[in-house]
Amino acid sequence: MSTNNQMSKEVLIIGAGPAGLTAAYLLGMHGIKCTVLEKDRQYVGGISRTVTYKGFLFDIGGHRFFSKSKEVEDLWTSLLPNDFLERPRLSRIFYRKNFYSYPIKPLEVLLKLGIIESSLCVLSYAKAKIFSIENPRSFEDWVVNQFGRRLFNIFFKTYTEKVWGMSCSEISADWAAQRIKKLSMATLILNSLNPRLTGKSRETTIKTLIDKFRYPRKGPGMLWEACADRIAEMGGTVVMDVDVKELRFVVDTRKWHVVCKDPHKAEFTADHVISTAPIRELVTMIIEPKLSDKTIQAGHSLMYRDFLIVALITPDKVSLPDNWIYIHDPTVKVGRIQNFKAWSKEMVPDQSLCCYGMEYFCTQGDDLWEQSDESLIELAKKEIDQVGLVRAVDVIDGCVVRQEKAYPVYDFNYSTYVDIVRKDLEDKFLTLHMVGRNGMHKYNNQDHAMMTAMLTVKNILAGKRLYDVWSVNSDAEYLEQGMDDESTLQTGLRSVPSKIVS
Repeated sequence: MSTNNQMSKEVLIIGAGPAGLTAAYLLGMHGIKCTVLEKDRQYVGGISRTVTYKGFLFDIGGHRFFSKSKEVEDLWTSLLPNDFLERPRLSRIFYRKNFYSYPIKPLEVLLKLGIIESSLCVLSYAKAKIFSIENPRSFEDWVVNQFGRRLFNIFFKTYTEKVWGMSCSEISADWAAQRIKKLSMATLILNSLNPRLTGKSRETTIKTLIDKFRYPRKGPGMLWEACADRIAEMGGTVVMDVDVKELRFVVDTRKWHVVCKDPHKAEFTADHVISTAPIRELVTMIIEPKLSDKTIQAGHSLMYRDFLIVALITPDKVSLPDNWIYIHDPTVKVGRIQNFKAWSKEMVPDQSLCCYGMEYFCTQGDDLWEQSDESLIELAKKEIDQVGLVRAVDVIDGCVVRQEKAYPVYDFNYSTYVDIVRKDLEDKFLTLHMVGRNGMHKYNNQDHAMMTAMLTVKNILAGKRLYDVWSVNSDAEYLEQGMDDESTLQTGLRSVPSKIVS
C-alpha cells in the first residue's frame, strides 16, 4: 500500500486504555489520524489510570512495569524517559495473623505453619504428585496438581473465590495456566535456593517471581497521560466522556459510522475501528450489517467481575514495606490491600501520612457494589483494624472508586463464546479489530494488551492481517501461527457468508 493511502486512512479507537492509546500513538507516528473515544470523564488509562484525591494518587489495582517484550519496555521508556523508578517487589499473604511471602517460600511456610500443619502439607503435595489429576479442567484441579490440596486451601482458595465470587471448581484452568503458568512447588523451591535458577534473563524470568520492577513516579496514569499528549501533538484526538452507541459499516463507502450516546451525541466516520470495549457491549453496538442471533447470544453470555477500591488516608505509624498484601481471611470481605507509598513516595503529598487501598471484588447490583461511599469507607476502616494493620480511629479520610468489568470471567464456557464472536466478526469485517483485556476477553496485563495493539497497527499499515493478535501469550510474546497472505484489510467487509463454529 502506498504512503499516500496510509496517510489518508482514518482510524477510530474505542477506549483510552493501554491498548487503545498504544494503537493511536503508533499509528500517529506513521501519519495516520486517530480519534480515541473514552467513556471516562476525566482519566485516560482505563484500569491502568491513576486517580487523584486531595493530592493523593492511587491506582485501580497496582501495576508493575515489567515485560518480557523489549518492544513494550522501549515504548514505556520513550514515553517517560526520566520518570521511572526502579522499585523492589514485595507482596505478601496475610493468613491467620501471619505474613507469608508471595510467591510462597516453602521453608518459610513450613516454619510458620508449625510442624503438624507443615507435615500434612508435605504429605498432601506428595499425594498430588502421585495421584495427579489428568487434564485438569478447573482452577482448583490445576493448583492442587502443582501444590497439593492442603496448600491450595490455605494460599489459593479464599482469595481466588473473593476475586471471582464463584467456587474454584467452577473457574477454568485456563486462568491458572495464564496467570501463574510455570509456577509450581519445584520452581518455588529452586527460586528460594537460588533465584538465578528460575530465570537468568528478562526473557526467561518467570513473571510471578520477579524481585524488582519499574514504576512511574506518579503512578501508571502518568504514562498514559503522556501518551495522550503525544497523540494530540501528532494531530490525533482523545475525546473524553463519550460512550459509543452504534457501529455501522456502509458497504458502498467502505466506511464505519460510529454514533455516540446522549447527552454528548456525536457521529464519527473511519476506515478502521479498533475496539477495546467489552465483547458483550461490542456485539450490541454493531447494528449494520446485523450480527447473527447466535453471535449476539454468545457475546451476552460472557461474564465479568467488577471491582471497587476504598483509599484510606492514615498517619504513617506502621512500617509496612509491601506493595500490596493478599488477605486470605474469610472473616473479612477485603481481598487485597495496596500500600501506595511503597510504590512511590510521590503518591502521597504529606510524608507523615500513608494511603492504603482496600480492594473489594464484587458484581454490579450486589450488596457491596450498591453500598454508599460512606458505608464502604466505614467497612474498610473496620476491616483494616480487624486484620491488625491500622486502627479504625486513626483513619483520617477516605475515597471510593468503582470499576465496572475489571476482570473477564473464565468460566468453563467462556472460550466457546469468544470463539463464536471472534469467528463471526473476523469473517464479516476486515477493518474491525479487537484488542486489549476486555476487547479480547483475556485477563491479561497491560504489556499483553499493548502487544495486541502493536500487532494490529502493523496489520493496518500492511493492509493485510500479517499477525494473529490472538496468538500473543500472557508474557506479551507473539507465537507465530501463520496467516493467510490473502487476508487483505482493504475491502473492509467480506462478501463471504459468516462461518460460525460452535
